[in-house]
Amino acid sequence: MSDIIQLLPDAIANQIAAGEVVQRPASALKEMMENSVDAGADNIQVFIKEAGKALIQVIDNGKGMSPTDARMSFERHATSKIRQSEDLFAIKTFGFRGEAMASIAAVAQVELKTRTANDELGTLICIEGSEVKKQEPVVCSTGTSIAIKNLFFNVPARRNFLKSNAIEMRHIVEEFQRVALAYPEIGFSLMQNDMELFKLNPGKLSQRIVGVFGKNYQGQLVPCHEETPHLNIHGYVGKPENAKKSRGEQYFFVNNRFIKSNYLHHAVTNAFEGLMPGESHPFYCLFLDLDPTHIDINVHPTKTEIKFDDERTIYAVVRSAVKQALGAHNVVPTLDFSMDVNFTDTWKRDEGQKQEVKQENSYKTHSMPSFKKKDATGWENLFEQDALNSRSHSSSEREEWKKEETANPEMMTFSSKVNADEPVQSREEESAAPSAIAATGTTFQVEQTYIVAQMSTGLLILDQQATHERILYERYIRQLTNTQGASQQCLFPQSIRLSPSDFSLVMDLHEELNSLGFLVEEFGQHTVVINGVPADIYINNEKALFEGLLEQFKHFKSELSIDNKENLARSLAKRSSIKKGKVLKAQEMETLVGQLFACQNPNYGVSGNKTFVKLDLNKLQSFFQR
Repeated sequence: MSDIIQLLPDAIANQIAAGEVVQRPASALKEMMENSVDAGADNIQVFIKEAGKALIQVIDNGKGMSPTDARMSFERHATSKIRQSEDLFAIKTFGFRGEAMASIAAVAQVELKTRTANDELGTLICIEGSEVKKQEPVVCSTGTSIAIKNLFFNVPARRNFLKSNAIEMRHIVEEFQRVALAYPEIGFSLMQNDMELFKLNPGKLSQRIVGVFGKNYQGQLVPCHEETPHLNIHGYVGKPENAKKSRGEQYFFVNNRFIKSNYLHHAVTNAFEGLMPGESHPFYCLFLDLDPTHIDINVHPTKTEIKFDDERTIYAVVRSAVKQALGAHNVVPTLDFSMDVNFTDTWKRDEGQKQEVKQENSYKTHSMPSFKKKDATGWENLFEQDALNSRSHSSSEREEWKKEETANPEMMTFSSKVNADEPVQSREEESAAPSAIAATGTTFQVEQTYIVAQMSTGLLILDQQATHERILYERYIRQLTNTQGASQQCLFPQSIRLSPSDFSLVMDLHEELNSLGFLVEEFGQHTVVINGVPADIYINNEKALFEGLLEQFKHFKSELSIDNKENLARSLAKRSSIKKGKVLKAQEMETLVGQLFACQNPNYGVSGNKTFVKLDLNKLQSFFQR
């Protein structure tokens, strides 16, 4: 029997490695930017064309590479970070496995220019599909420039799996933001198709956060700082009132390396308990500094997941640090008006706030009205007197009601057996009777949440919000399918400045938004103008509606596996539906009932909960029969 096991050729092995390391253009950008940071650069420029499919170029002013190092950087498992196995547990830089450059060169056309400060000439290397096409001296500036062209040109199946340009660009922006946030002392810039998306100057972390996410974050950042013998934490968390329904603006950095950790995310949200709705996610950008020997970063190909040797301690410190930050900056409300001894320094610096507390405390010393307890003797005579009054004044009270009704023409009265000339009812019956009065006698609300409608066979109880969501959802699905959404022009068009990722999302959804009735136009850098909204939506604030729609869309995108049309229909129905607590007129309630049963699936709402329940006469009778 002949031998059948053979070593893979380097080109095929590199393509297999690229399947893990280079999943999309954003993955290649991440590796290049991290290499530039490791090279000690203080200015990094990124150029993107066609969402990275045509070009990804990273230029830095780092220390550069010698001709030998430049050639060796494309070999498999060639690295300057590891010399012995113990080094794996003392890593403080990014790339260390030597797979990135070899993997990228296996699936793209790569052009490398690099020069050290001591050399007069640099080195030019051109590689296509792991094959070196050219290596020669070249005139270039100190540092390194890497251009990745035509990614997956030799693996068309992988290229076909790439998403639209807007989606791929959103992933590129996310990777860029992560590296930019980790190193605020480094200047970064990002150009997309000759248009500048970011120009970030070196500065403090707070300045970097505002530069990345916009000026809206200036007033919502709460500094967080904690030092322990084994772990140091610093960064910022957002105020609870600015929390969003979608995840995406939550950043953990361990030794300046971005990580994803649901366990630590739970620690932060647990610190916000009671300060925001349960489905909301706060903003945070937290840096954890600890000894590299206590973590293992070599557990995931993209190195975004790491292991701690003592996760419970890390969890407790993170939760405590966030909770202390919220309390120290008066985000957490106190139960007493008096000053907390922990905030003495803060109050000393703010005399105005101290004066307000003195005024509030002075209310406690005001004399309250004195109430004198009456004598309880003769209490049994009260019931006899009450009965006499009810009999003697029942007719006179009805006369008075009739006079008030004729004097006030706007007052509406409804027929009920309560007004009939019958024996006086007990107090329990009198208190329950008004709640059973319906505006039309057949349909009414309960707690401005449920609609009760009378049927020939019993009662129908509907959840008004779930009902309206189902009606709107099916309407929007039809509009997106037929591309016929009526729009009403805004009297005063509103401009909205979005984050780069949200702007890319809006541009990707432009056609679907137009089908729903949104007239959105691009207006400058990361800014859109809303000229119209769907005609069937009653809204006073078009900007709030549109921003809420984007947040709901991103929330569903992270929770559900549905296409964009389905997601948009769900999101807009969720945001524009009648909410609990809305008072409805009788005609509005009857219209909702009729429209619900005209739907294809009237039984369930958008979230999967029931829209109505039936109580037939037999069920009602069973409540009262022994």
